[in-house]
Amino acid sequence: MDFVHSNLQVLQRQLSWVSTSDVDWQLWVQGSSWTVAGWEIYLLLRQYPLYSLPSPPPALSAHISQDTFEKSQKYGKDKARLQIFSKVYGQVVDSAMLAFGFYPWCWKASGSLVERVGFPVQSYVITHSIAFCFLLAFLSSIPSMPVSYYSTFVVEQKHGFNKQTPKLFFEDIIKGYAVSVALGAPLLAVFLKIFDWAGERFVAFIMLFMLGMQMLLVVLYPTVIQPLFNTLTPLKSGEVRTRVEALASALRFPLKHLYEIDGSKRSSHSNAYFFGLPWSKHIVIFDTLLEQSPAGDVEAVLAHELGHWYLAHPTKMMAVGQLHMFSILAVFPAFLHAPAFLRAFGFDFSGVEGGAGAVKGGGGGGGGGEGEIPTILAFLLFQMVLMPMEAVVSALMSALSRRFEWEADRFACEIGEVVRKTNSKNSSGKESEGKEGEGKEGEGKEEVDVSVYSDIGDRLARALITLHVKNLSTMHVDWMYSAYHHSHPTLLERLKELEVLGKKKA
Repeated sequence: MDFVHSNLQVLQRQLSWVSTSDVDWQLWVQGSSWTVAGWEIYLLLRQYPLYSLPSPPPALSAHISQDTFEKSQKYGKDKARLQIFSKVYGQVVDSAMLAFGFYPWCWKASGSLVERVGFPVQSYVITHSIAFCFLLAFLSSIPSMPVSYYSTFVVEQKHGFNKQTPKLFFEDIIKGYAVSVALGAPLLAVFLKIFDWAGERFVAFIMLFMLGMQMLLVVLYPTVIQPLFNTLTPLKSGEVRTRVEALASALRFPLKHLYEIDGSKRSSHSNAYFFGLPWSKHIVIFDTLLEQSPAGDVEAVLAHELGHWYLAHPTKMMAVGQLHMFSILAVFPAFLHAPAFLRAFGFDFSGVEGGAGAVKGGGGGGGGGEGEIPTILAFLLFQMVLMPMEAVVSALMSALSRRFEWEADRFACEIGEVVRKTNSKNSSGKESEGKEGEGKEGEGKEEVDVSVYSDIGDRLARALITLHVKNLSTMHVDWMYSAYHHSHPTLLERLKELEVLGKKKA
């Protein structure tokens, strides 16, 4: 811990210029946000002409009818138009909020609300900070609601995907706010309290808190949050359940529950996923996927998903995310201890001078009284400063995600060999241990018929095509647009790779 802290102190000395420089940080945020928005609009404009092409790629023409292709093109064009409008509109709104002092106004307004209910802001800074976050989140979400409504009830409705009613749409918004308050308020309070308690050594403790919060949400999401929006029911007995349970057992996947979710309640799009703690996993299959695909194809999709688990992709992504968070927290104190940084956005905390010692309470977790910098404000504005870097990080994370998708596809194609090796090792282990209880557990599992997985690559390819057709997904994709936005390889890329893997296997 001391080693980490001492090196972070060296970094802060290198960043001491932040507290004394005359950089116009608001101008930086305005310029960088418009640069990122301009880049993303440019990518959309590269992609948009492809929706006017008259026929699918030659490699897909045998799998996709002309009628389906034309529907996909119209759907993609409508979504792209809305995305371009949404990007410009959202950027104008964000710029206006910065230019006209919306954030300082929210801070003052939330302080007034807190004082009206009997909490002096000088003594209840964390309460003030929580009120500020929720007021800001609520007010800043209002301009985007019409766009979201249009997307659901015009674009998605036009192309046959929307299943929501206006009542359900607004109920979801209200439930989302309620969940944010119920879970967000205590978590944010702990987050800010750690700054007060840990002082300058907050980085390591915030990292532990963030990790613990992720584990907590893994538990709460399926049991508390998701039931508010969807109904999870045990998957009924049948071929799909039999296949999935056999596959999970063969891979020693710690399956606890196998659910069907009523995704059709809101949309006809389909998917499948798993979640849970390392020793207790849950698989969820959309009812739309069960309706659209035969049992063998659903099994192939789940083989791909279990490949992510077997290859520890979620753990690796979490590790990368933790490293990313550490880098942000390591730089943050330089901005937390820079009153001029907040003044650039219209905040004025009288009596604060530059330098690390100016912020009371060490880390400044409280802040907000006269002469103190509120941590929540510094952290929010710091996130805006990082916008161009975060755009690059997001593109790199998408590239890593695509690599993991390739690996999961490869795993699905080779799953028969993986199952054979897994059960061979398990069987050998039981024999060498010679324990009666363990022997019974493995009884009947030594011999697994891996021939049932011999065609799983073909089934996965067929399932991907079905998902693509039913979701009217884009078929012509600009390489630059895909590299920046897509977390999955394109259908054409995946089919080519599955074909190569199939030939190697043969």
